[in-house]
Amino acid sequence: MVVGIKDGAKLAGIMITSFCAVLVCTLFLNYNMDLVSMEDVITAGPARMMYDALMMTSKVVCCVTGGCLLATTVIMLFFYIRHYIDTHKKELGILKALGYSDMQVAVHFWVFGLRVFLGAGAGYLGASLMMPWFYGTQNADGMLPDVTMHFHPLLFLYLVVGPALFFAGAAVLYACRKLKTPALSLIRDNLWAEVKMPKHRAKDADSSFMAELKKCTLREKKILVFFMVFASFCFSAMTQMSFSMEELSSAMMGAMILLIGIVLACTALFLAITTVVRGNSKTIAMMRVFGYSRKQCSQAILGGYRPAAYMGFGIGTVYQYALLRIMVDIVFRDMEGALVYEFDFPVMCLSLGFFAVVYELVLYGYSQRIRKISIKEIMMEG
Repeated sequence: MVVGIKDGAKLAGIMITSFCAVLVCTLFLNYNMDLVSMEDVITAGPARMMYDALMMTSKVVCCVTGGCLLATTVIMLFFYIRHYIDTHKKELGILKALGYSDMQVAVHFWVFGLRVFLGAGAGYLGASLMMPWFYGTQNADGMLPDVTMHFHPLLFLYLVVGPALFFAGAAVLYACRKLKTPALSLIRDNLWAEVKMPKHRAKDADSSFMAELKKCTLREKKILVFFMVFASFCFSAMTQMSFSMEELSSAMMGAMILLIGIVLACTALFLAITTVVRGNSKTIAMMRVFGYSRKQCSQAILGGYRPAAYMGFGIGTVYQYALLRIMVDIVFRDMEGALVYEFDFPVMCLSLGFFAVVYELVLYGYSQRIRKISIKEIMMEG
């Protein structure tokens, strides 16, 4: 087998995003399906407004959260497949040289969809356990009749089985596309990345080299820029949004949003930085041979992602403010005693400060790992 279960076990990021997406969507969609069955009973003015607001809230949350996490899962899946192919080019090239077709090799990538099934299944189970609490928070003011909780098997098919089959098929097709490379090119893969020096001669050769290496690292790992932005986006949006949930919804909802945001942020950040360090281990080893310090190596390889991370934090801040304003000003505008939401600048500063400390500590920790890269092992690879 080309891709085994152990290889699929490395897809922690896909499992976590699938878990979060299905958890949120199952809670809101299950409640909606039970609430719709009571539509004929809800006729009073305030109750009807509450009913319409809850229905709209569920649609917005499922579309925004589910859509965002779905897109992220697709990008992660393609990233993992591309990374696997890049790190196993010689083995895959030998299989193609032996007569295996692209599809015969790619079909084994179905196991990548298995992780989606496990993550989505865990999200569905988690939502089922949280359902009684969630139903209580949705009607905490008692404006609606008590909604009886039911489990809908169709949700399991739509949110667990369907995505697993979709991602398994997408993994096979994408792998087949990426394998459309001559076998000889895969076998003779040149693992040493070339760093082109600028055509002009800079006064400070070291500074010129370090700046060009930083740019080259970003160009070659563009998808990791997305993960870095996504990590800070999740941290910014979810932490700031969670502080507003106690007033807008409930303290438990705020805690759930905060936990999901931190988990997603840590997952994306770990994936990005780990891949950057591993993918540039040879470059780091050669820099150390030529006398560059650990700090210089870290600045050249990891420093270029710092602007992307803080840009993601800014995007997350704007996103959470816009989303909450839409929810309050549009969804709940006709409610009696309508809520008012204003941008919380102190919370933003607190979130930014905490993010900066955590992010810089993570970069420092990974810069320390650069010391442990064995030059001898790197030189003996291949």
